[in-house]
Amino acid sequence: MAKITAIERYHLQKFIKNLKSKKARHTELISVLIPAGYELTKITQQLSDEAGTASNIKSATTRNNVIDALQKMIIHLRGIGRTPKNGLAAYSGNVAEREGDYDFLVTSIEPPLPMNQKIYRCDKDFKTEVLEEMCVDDNVYGLCVMDNREGNVALLQGKKIIPLVETTSSVPGKFKAGGQSAMRFQRQREGLRNEFHNRIAHMMVEQFLPLWANLKGILVGGPGMAKIDMMSCAEMSEQIKGKVIAMKDLSYTGEFGLQELVDLSGDVLANEEIATEKKLMQQFFELLRTNEKKVTYGMDATRKALSIGMCDTILLSEALDDSVFDSIEEEAKNFGSEIKLISTDTREGIQLRDLGGIASILRFELHE
Repeated sequence: MAKITAIERYHLQKFIKNLKSKKARHTELISVLIPAGYELTKITQQLSDEAGTASNIKSATTRNNVIDALQKMIIHLRGIGRTPKNGLAAYSGNVAEREGDYDFLVTSIEPPLPMNQKIYRCDKDFKTEVLEEMCVDDNVYGLCVMDNREGNVALLQGKKIIPLVETTSSVPGKFKAGGQSAMRFQRQREGLRNEFHNRIAHMMVEQFLPLWANLKGILVGGPGMAKIDMMSCAEMSEQIKGKVIAMKDLSYTGEFGLQELVDLSGDVLANEEIATEKKLMQQFFELLRTNEKKVTYGMDATRKALSIGMCDTILLSEALDDSVFDSIEEEAKNFGSEIKLISTDTREGIQLRDLGGIASILRFELHE
């Protein structure tokens, strides 16, 4: 399934945010979604017919706003000429905050993914649900980290680790004395350990099976052999076993263990956004450590390097204001610099945010 990039998601979300901020007092805002491959001339004809129907609206203000919105939409679409490859989402209407004022918005966007729905709506707000769905990454990975003391079940959705449930065991430490007491204690310990493994297996089944359609795989990790024993316990279903795509030896459990599991699973997550983002940020930090002249960080240093065309890749934190992001992106186009949007859902992304939210990998060493 095709996925959108972080930059595409940023621009689409910004477009949606602007539309959702606009409201009308009456049903007079026009939303038109045109599927990929559909002829624009058929849409403009439909809008012309709608303009004729709109002449029957009783309220003169609403009638004029609807007809103007339709006519401006027709002109806008004729200017585009033909439906873009992925289709088109177009919007038109008087978005003035005060009734009686005149402030028309006419805009459109080619979505980053092919659109297969044809929609015409005249309402009090613009219809953006189809575009919003494109911004959501429905595919997830299940995560489980555990040892004989604690277990955590979570999801990896996009670049975000989402904790679901956790549990701790009552398995005691090893008994050093000998004799029958030691044997009895060992049997009790094994029973508690098996009960704990079954509890974690049940948690995985309970949490992951409802997500089955979108679950791309399950990653399991932890110190020692406990994770292997847990995967063969009685409560573990064959469905869950079949979805496990990696088992990793870890140093930690809990929150650190979940992060470590994702870090060590780069081989199976190679095509996922989180893996490419982490790899890029690790490249930056390695250069910062070994060849500081090949990187910049902070707003002043990076913008100075960008202004003389030195930046090969610019790393921008999603924590930056839209205005800053947009101005840097525009300047980067002039020099062929690549922009990468970095989330704050990873350790590396938080580090970038704390470095000022901007950094770059340079084309050549920069000497002052």
